Amino acid sequence: MLRVMYINTQLPIILTTMARRKEIGDFETGWLKGVCFKSPDLKPIEHLWEILERHLRQRFPPPTTKQLMECLMEEWCHIPPIEFLTLVESMPSPGMEAHSSSRSSLSRKRRRDGSNGETEEVERPGKVPRSTVGLKDPAPYADELESAEDTPYLRVSMDEAKRGTPFDRPVRVYADGIFDVFHSGHARALMQAKGLFPNTHLIVGVCSDDLTHKFKGFTVMNEDERYDAVSHCRYVDEVVRNAPWTLTPEFLSKHRIDFVAHDDIPYTSAGQDDVYKHIKEAGMFAPTQRTEGISTSDIITRIVRDYDVYVRRNLQRGYTAKELNVSFINEKKYHLQERVDKVKRKVKDVEEKSKEFVQKVENKSIDLIQKWEEKSREFIGNFLQMFGPEGALKHMLKEGKGRMLQAISPSSSPTRERSPSPFLNKASPSPPSHHSAARGYHISEDDESDED
Repeated sequence: MLRVMYINTQLPIILTTMARRKEIGDFETGWLKGVCFKSPDLKPIEHLWEILERHLRQRFPPPTTKQLMECLMEEWCHIPPIEFLTLVESMPSPGMEAHSSSRSSLSRKRRRDGSNGETEEVERPGKVPRSTVGLKDPAPYADELESAEDTPYLRVSMDEAKRGTPFDRPVRVYADGIFDVFHSGHARALMQAKGLFPNTHLIVGVCSDDLTHKFKGFTVMNEDERYDAVSHCRYVDEVVRNAPWTLTPEFLSKHRIDFVAHDDIPYTSAGQDDVYKHIKEAGMFAPTQRTEGISTSDIITRIVRDYDVYVRRNLQRGYTAKELNVSFINEKKYHLQERVDKVKRKVKDVEEKSKEFVQKVENKSIDLIQKWEEKSREFIGNFLQMFGPEGALKHMLKEGKGRMLQAISPSSSPTRERSPSPFLNKASPSPPSHHSAARGYHISEDDESDED
């Protein structure tokens, strides 16, 4: 019947949405029309059944067989269309099924600070499709629900609970605690309690301030704040305010509790070695695992260890010393420390900027020195090429001298030798010929070159 209702009410919306997706072909459209309502592996449809079941489970007392159909119709119509559209968008295409299945087995790691200050790596599950959870209201308080004392109640066994119970008879699991400064460790414990059995109704008991201060110590949050924090946890179906420290048979019978969920470590309190000993002996105990590295005591220890830091933080945010229970002298001391820290931060910023400036100057000076060395080497090389012993200037001078000599003493034509006249030889000495002068000049030039 639910599948027929699904087809008649939501199929047009889903087909319109899927037609807009480019990767959807005729295969998926036919698959949606003919196969999806019979497939046991269709997780979006199972998610819708889960939403419907969760809404029906919040009805107390549970509807009778005659009222069940009307309740189903009413709750089904109250599921918003955006929920269906979100589920359609989360369905993978045929080509991506293998890729998504391979990615589902992958895991990520996140870093977490351990109790000893060291960083630990914790495995995180792989990515999952996006979906919108249909929870909108907090869990109701037990004293505000209608009484079910007139309805007969028979406790289920562990085997029956694990096999699965009828829809109108969920396994009622009880988990109690202080839940001060509600954190992920609390939420994980409640998640484990909720997932103990296929059909679980989780009841969470929160102890009052009087009991907590008497047996455990002072709390950061008051009882009303702790009640409200637990009621907004997604795994909780019902909250019991002012829960007892030790569970009695009358309390278990009043709230029709099948099993009690808690970690298996003996809980010594109120003069008892283990407050859950009688629950374990009765076979009603369902163990869960503690989340290491996170607890209310650890969080308080961090705050106490860095007390001055958090006091100064709140003073900066506008809290008065009276609200923080800080004396006048300590207030002035914290303000002075804050000013000193500001000066230190400014000095540190100036130092970092000065270091950056000095580094830039050093880099530029190194570049300038390297460029100057290169230019100086180039200048010296050019100078030696021009004025050195074998430089271009010497070759130019030699070439100029040769040209000047050629211009001064041009080559003459050869003449016949004549017999010397005795008269001339006796009368006057003959002047030196041009050839002899030129010959003597060339000899002097060679001598100069040898001297050089």
